[in-house]
Amino acid sequence: MDRLDTLAAFVAVAEHASFAEAARRLNRTPASVTRAVADLEAHLRTRLLNRTTRAVSLTEAGARHLDLARRLLGAYAEMRDLDAAERAEPHGVLNVTAPANFGRLHVVPLLARFLDRHPMMDVRMLLIDRVVSLVEEGLDVGVRLGDLPDSSLRAVRVGSVALGVYASPDYLAQHGAPRTPHDLRDHRVISSTAVTPVPDRWTFEDEGDAAAVPVLPRLVVNTTDAAADAAAAGLGVTLLVSYQVAHHLADGRLVEVLAGRTRPPMAIHLVQPAGRYPPAKVRLFVDEIGRALRSRLRLREPFLRT
Repeated sequence: MDRLDTLAAFVAVAEHASFAEAARRLNRTPASVTRAVADLEAHLRTRLLNRTTRAVSLTEAGARHLDLARRLLGAYAEMRDLDAAERAEPHGVLNVTAPANFGRLHVVPLLARFLDRHPMMDVRMLLIDRVVSLVEEGLDVGVRLGDLPDSSLRAVRVGSVALGVYASPDYLAQHGAPRTPHDLRDHRVISSTAVTPVPDRWTFEDEGDAAAVPVLPRLVVNTTDAAADAAAAGLGVTLLVSYQVAHHLADGRLVEVLAGRTRPPMAIHLVQPAGRYPPAKVRLFVDEIGRALRSRLRLREPFLRT
C-alpha cells in the first residue's frame, strides 16, 4: 500500500479519534482505513493507536509520529501545488508593501509592464513608512530598506541606499553646522522612525566600524516626508536617504552636513514569508521586479546602487 496513503489514513484517524469519521472525510470505506493504519504500524513495527469499542486514542509512539506525518503530507502537498503552478500562468492577487516614497518612485513605475505581461495577476500595494508583519497583514512580498531583524523572512537583495544628514540653510545660519556626529547632541534633531527605528540613537561609521551616537530628538515622526518637510522648515537636523530629500535639495531648501560621516548604505531587499515552496506568483514577482529594480537603481539613481 502507498505510504502516503497510510500516513493520510493515520492522521485522519488521529485527528478525528474515529475510523468511521476518518473514512468519511477521506471518502473511503472504514475497512480500507483500518487496513491502511495497520499496514503503517506493521511497517514501523509499533502500535500507533489504541483501539477499543468506544474510543480511539494515540499511543505514546503515535503522538511522536503524528507531527512528522503531518509535515510529510504537507511537504508533498506543497510539491504537488508547486508542480501544478509551474505548468500554469500565475494568477490571483499579489499583496505587496513598500516604503511610501521608495514604492512610489521605484516600484510603482515597474508595475505597468509587469501587469501587462501577466494579465491574470493583480497587485495591491500598501505604501507605508513602517515595517509591517507580512504574515499578520496577509502580504505576499515586502520591500525593506535597512536591517532585517526578522530571521523568518526570505530575502533577496536588490541594491542599497546612501544615508545623509540634512538641514536647512536658515537653521545652519542660526545654529551652525555640526562638524562631527557627536556635535548632534547640541542640535535640534528630527527623527523618522521609518529610517531610525530607535529615534534617540543614530548610527555612524567610525573608522570602518558602526558607532551609535545618542541624540535628543525634538520631533519624532513616522514618515520620511514629514521629517524632510520639518527640516526644510528650519526645525532641525534630520537623517534620511538621499532620494527622500531630492526635491528639497534641488530647490535649495536643504543641504547636506557631515558628508562622508554617515553610516554605511542601507540594503534594499525584497522579502517574503519563509516557506520551502513559495507560490508561483511570488517567485515571478521577486524574479522580474527584483531584476528590474537592480537595473533601475543602477542606471537612474547615483545614490542607489546594487
